[in-house]
Amino acid sequence: MRSFTALVNPISGGGHALRVWEPIADALRVSGAAVRVVETSSAEHARSVAADAARAGDVVVAVGGDGLVRDAAGGVVDAGGVLGVVPAGRGNDLGRALGLPASSASLARLLSEAEPRAIDVLDADGVVVPGNVYVGIDSMSTRIINDTRWLPALLAYRLAPVRAIMRWRSPTFTVTTDGDARSVCAYSVVVANSGAYGHGLRIVPPAVLDDGKLDVMTVGDGPRRELVKFMREAKTGEHIQRAEVTLMTGSSVTIDADADVPVCADGDEIGTLPVTVRLRPRALQLLAPPA
Repeated sequence: MRSFTALVNPISGGGHALRVWEPIADALRVSGAAVRVVETSSAEHARSVAADAARAGDVVVAVGGDGLVRDAAGGVVDAGGVLGVVPAGRGNDLGRALGLPASSASLARLLSEAEPRAIDVLDADGVVVPGNVYVGIDSMSTRIINDTRWLPALLAYRLAPVRAIMRWRSPTFTVTTDGDARSVCAYSVVVANSGAYGHGLRIVPPAVLDDGKLDVMTVGDGPRRELVKFMREAKTGEHIQRAEVTLMTGSSVTIDADADVPVCADGDEIGTLPVTVRLRPRALQLLAPPA
């Protein structure tokens, strides 16, 4: 019988994460499982609690958005444990990429019965990232989104890029993939593991969570009027056919720029350039439907 430590982000989903978790916890307890709940207070707190719980043999369940999943994954990877995910944030893009069920009963059954699945993670200068690392317009948009939590999620995710681009001046990025360096004046550079973010956008469609490689996408500078069309195309992945979009794969990438640009990972700002992102193949064990 599995035991669980649930990490609940009290601000995820507008403060609704605990209500999302309660019926799942009730179902687990009815089945005889031991369930402990910890409200997280910071990224470091989440990583620390996750590591301690994993070392004690608990399945660590991240109840929140992609940022909490990232923090919990860091602790679970360090401890060699198992992670469960209950999407309860605003974006929940990793949950979509994993194909997690929507109902409480199905999530409880998955946590109780699913066999752990190994996926790759990114390591961004020591930060474990299950999803994606990104810089440029996308990272500026994330900063805006996190400053406007009072807006409905989808509206915030769609308005933020428009606001970001109005003040954007594209720097020259230097992107070095497995030792091959190139410079480009660009809107964004994305290092993808899941390839999905922005509340349902397929930003890097070729990315696969367990294929043993990272995908690097650069979006070159172009007319600002094309942004709305670009985002519409990103819902299906059609945008990668654009001439300004370049895709590469590798195992390590270093990104720098001739301007101060924030680095974001799975919905949160984690630093500024330069950043080096390395792939850690099959480093995270988690409970999810089969690939």
